[in-house]
Amino acid sequence: MSEPSYDDLWRELTPQVVAAVVRRFGHFELAEEAVQEALLAASTQWPRDGLPRDPRAWLISVAARRTTDLLRSEGARRAREESAAVTAGPAPEVPDQDDTLTLLLLCCHPELSQASQVALTLRAVGGLTTREIGRAFLTPESTMAQRISRAKKAIRAAGTSFEMPSATELDDRLDAVKRVIYLIFNEGYTASSGEDLQRRDLTREAIRLGRLLHRSRPLDGEAAGLLALMLLTDARRPGRETADGALVPLAEQDRTLWDGSAITEGVSLIEDALARFPLGPYQVQAAIAAVHDEAARASDTDWPQVLALYDVLRVVQPGPMVELNRAVAVAMVDGAAAGLDELAPLADRLADHHRYVAVRAHLLEMAGDTEGARSAYERAAELTTSIPEQQFLRRRAALPHPTGRSRTPDD
Repeated sequence: MSEPSYDDLWRELTPQVVAAVVRRFGHFELAEEAVQEALLAASTQWPRDGLPRDPRAWLISVAARRTTDLLRSEGARRAREESAAVTAGPAPEVPDQDDTLTLLLLCCHPELSQASQVALTLRAVGGLTTREIGRAFLTPESTMAQRISRAKKAIRAAGTSFEMPSATELDDRLDAVKRVIYLIFNEGYTASSGEDLQRRDLTREAIRLGRLLHRSRPLDGEAAGLLALMLLTDARRPGRETADGALVPLAEQDRTLWDGSAITEGVSLIEDALARFPLGPYQVQAAIAAVHDEAARASDTDWPQVLALYDVLRVVQPGPMVELNRAVAVAMVDGAAAGLDELAPLADRLADHHRYVAVRAHLLEMAGDTEGARSAYERAAELTTSIPEQQFLRRRAALPHPTGRSRTPDD
């Protein structure tokens, strides 16, 4: 088996092994450390000796023994040490169940900040190293390590047991899981800062976690909607940038480069979810993405349908960013002046947000106000910390462009 295949297998098994060891020992921090050591041992032994008959059992066995060693060597309390000694053995029993969803819920514990939930999810469930997570979010490795360590200690201090939350708490915790997965996806799809427009490792991991959640909760319409939304959005990735990394706006992308299989899967998911489950915001956003993806050309986009869907979204998930995106749809249906009217009430809340300023620049350009558009594009470039977006917005400010096309910097 080639090295990439081992990498894929380790990524798939990591959350299952962490969950099994945490369930057995009830010690998240040491279990996660032990699993990383087990993976290190596997990276040495498997390529040399061949793949074990049951790789998951092999990793759980090694990690369980290492956890016992860590508990003893760190001078754990006698009761806990005795408990570990009783359960330890040369061939620990491997549980049949996959507790990865429980691990996801633990990583999204309400005691943690959103940033800590994201970091801990990527570390424990995604199997990313602290260095990889820090690099993805342009945070020093030492800072990210401290954040992850504090998150583990907060979970331990909260006295949380490794079990599925009560029915009354489960919905809120599942909402947090979906939010964390989508945050990871968005940071990968359009990096908030730095030289790269996209970080494929994060979008790939978010979609993997979305599949896991959907598989674990097949009757959750919003889990299906989230997965569909990510697939339909990520399908455009090959057309979003040039060979040298420059951003290509939606209307100018070569749609033959889009991932047709991802579009087919995403459309099937959202059609099924809309027909079977109560409506939710991820489903509505996925439906909007599907309208864009199913248009063979930008000019074929069914903007009235997009606007109608935004009218629904503003009811099920009201917020300034929904209104901002809706203003673009209004402009495409009723003209730039109408879109600018929709933007006006958002100025107090979003005046210093680069996305708002960029949309305003785009609508001013559509309306024929070249100087106003140029000034707004320059201001938007100053506000964003993404270098590809800065370059795109400055190009927009420097050159005259025909009006009436959707050229906003984001999809």
